[in-house]
Parts: sequence; C-alpha cells; structure tokens
Amino acid sequence: MSSSTTNTPDQARPPAGTPEKTGVTDSVHNSRIMIVDDEQFNILVVRRFLELDGYSDFISVTDSTKATDKIRSEKPDLVLLDIMMPEVSGIDILRALKADESLRQIPVLVLTASVDAETKKQALDLRAMDFLAKPVDPNDLVPRVRNALITKFYQDRLTSHAEELEIQVQRRTAELAHSRQQVVHCLARAAEYRDNDTGMHVVRVGKYVGVIARALGFAASRVEMIELASQLHDVGKIGLPDSILLHNGPLHGDQRQYMQRHCAVGKRILEPMSASDVELLRSHTRMGAEIAFVPTSPLLMLASRIAQTHHEWWDGTGYPLGLAGDDIPVEGRMTAIADVFDALSSRRPYKEPIPRETCFEMMRENRETQFDPKLLKVFFENVDEIVDIQLQFMETAV
Repeated sequence: MSSSTTNTPDQARPPAGTPEKTGVTDSVHNSRIMIVDDEQFNILVVRRFLELDGYSDFISVTDSTKATDKIRSEKPDLVLLDIMMPEVSGIDILRALKADESLRQIPVLVLTASVDAETKKQALDLRAMDFLAKPVDPNDLVPRVRNALITKFYQDRLTSHAEELEIQVQRRTAELAHSRQQVVHCLARAAEYRDNDTGMHVVRVGKYVGVIARALGFAASRVEMIELASQLHDVGKIGLPDSILLHNGPLHGDQRQYMQRHCAVGKRILEPMSASDVELLRSHTRMGAEIAFVPTSPLLMLASRIAQTHHEWWDGTGYPLGLAGDDIPVEGRMTAIADVFDALSSRRPYKEPIPRETCFEMMRENRETQFDPKLLKVFFENVDEIVDIQLQFMETAV
C-alpha cells in the first residue's frame, strides 16, 4: 500500500492582488477534499468528476493505516471514505474521528460497493453524513459533496461567530470588572484621604483579607470579591465632620502610651473623645453600610456587611451592634484583623507606627476578646505574605 498527496496547483489559485471571493459557492469550491480508498483507480475517478465541477484541492490516501493521522494533520473540509479496506476499515477510521474532539466535526461521505444494514447503521452512528454507491455516479457524487460542504461552511460560520461573541463577552466582562475595581478604589481612597491618609491603607487591608480568605480555601472568585469589598470598610468616614475625623486627642502624653498598649482601633480613637463625639464616630459604620448597600450588587452588599461589622469584637463588646462570635460575618472578622494590624503598624496623624513585632504581640493579647482566634491563627500562619504586602504597598512621602 502507498500514500500520496496532491495539493492545489499554483496556477489554480487566484493571482496575487485578486480580490478574495466571498460567495458560498466559491468557498465550497476552494474546500480541501480528502479521498481515502485502497484502490488508486477509484480515487482518480472520484477526483476527475469533482475537478470537472470546479474542485481543485485534493488529498489522496490509499494506505488506510495512515488515514487518521493524515486527517489530523491536514484538517480537510470533507472526507470521502471507503468502508471495505484491509488492515484498517472505514468503520475503524470513523470511530477514531468520533473519539477526537478536533476531528469529529469533519463531514464524512462513505463510498462503498455494497454495505449491509448493520455496517450502515454503525457508520451512521459514528456520524457518517451519507453513502455513495460504487461505481460512483457523478450526478449523485457532485450534489452530495456540494451539500456536505455547504453545511460545513455554515457550521464553521456559526462556530466562528460564537467564538467572536465569546471573545467580546470576555473582553466586556473584563472591562466592567476593571471599571468596578476603579470605582471601588476611588471611593475607598476618598474616605482615606479625608483621614489624612495616602489611600494605601485600604489597599493593604484588602490584600491582607485576601491572604486570609485564600488560606481558608475560599474560591478564587470569592477571594477577589472579598479583597475588593473590604477596601470599603471605612467608607463611612465620608459622612463624618472634620472636627471628629481629624481629632488629635490621642496624641497627648499618657493617652498615646495607652493607645499603643491596645490593638483596637476603635478604642484608640474613641477613648479621648466626649460622649457625643463617641456616638457620632460610632455612626460611621452605619453610614458606611448605607453608602455601600445596593441590593442588586453582590459586591456592594458584601462591602456593606463589612462596613457594618468590622468593629465588632469576638467577645461581643464591639460596636455598633454588639455581635459576638460566629454571629459576626466572617468577612467582618477577617477585615477586623487586617484593619487593626495596618492601623497599629502605620503612621497616623496622631501616632507613629508601632514596630511590627509589638503589633503582633498586641494582637495576640486580644485573641478571643477582639479577634476570632481561628482567623488570627490563619493570619499568623501567613505572616510572611502579610509582611511582603506591607512592604510592597508601604506609604510614600507626600
């Protein structure tokens, strides 16, 4: 047995500069047709009939053992396949094509002198399109080949259109996700700038929360959403007057020392203030929740929940709701850890940054009082990544 390949002669192709033909008929006649038959004479006959109708791109295979590999490498638009061949039959080839995802859409017309009902059923079950009897009648061959190629032409068009739509959907989705991130960043940083902050605080807090969420095994999509939503944890600062937000009371004498002994940001800010000021500052969690609350947006619903609960304490002594333990949403508990660490370790208008190890010691002291002990354990188990984020997103001089 031998195998031969004949490609379209150069003179049969349009000369350089000729406008590309776009009609279905022209596309069909430019199709590549593979003929698989162990008899060379049969191949020549079929090819001649098709050439007279305008086809010119052929691949001929007489060795059936090489047919599947040839189909895989050449990707013809149509296969004319003999059934009764030695070593590897047409049924074997059909079975191989059906098993290969990249080949199963290639249409196959079966050429056969005779076929029993069972073999015919097998071929059709294996996605053969039609049967052509030998000796081949050109009045039967040509229209069936044309119909098979037209069907493939439109299938390819549909597939290509679907792929283009998918690409456009992915691109648009990415654009919307990027726009959403930018809006969140702008809103979060607006709140931080009101507090004389560069805005990197919210970025770091989001990154720290992402570390904890990933370590807990959350799905990547949920980690991304939590990381973004947690950046809005202090958005309620936008609703506070400067006289409260920029209060410098904690910087006086022993008050500063008292502040550094505790890792609760709320305690540090609230202790030096009057009762009315305390109540107003506490209200920033409610305002933040109201600002972020949008029932149709999972992201903003999550941000609202975080804004409302990130000052709650594990032992129930936090604010504004006095929630305790697992009643505090896990996102709020994670953000509380991230927020306190960043507040302790960062420079603020009323304090210098606290050394990292001192921050860690202060946070450990508040295990099971302010912080969920299991989440705090996860935080410390991933402290190297936390420190990397702290260094990467450290404040820059203004």
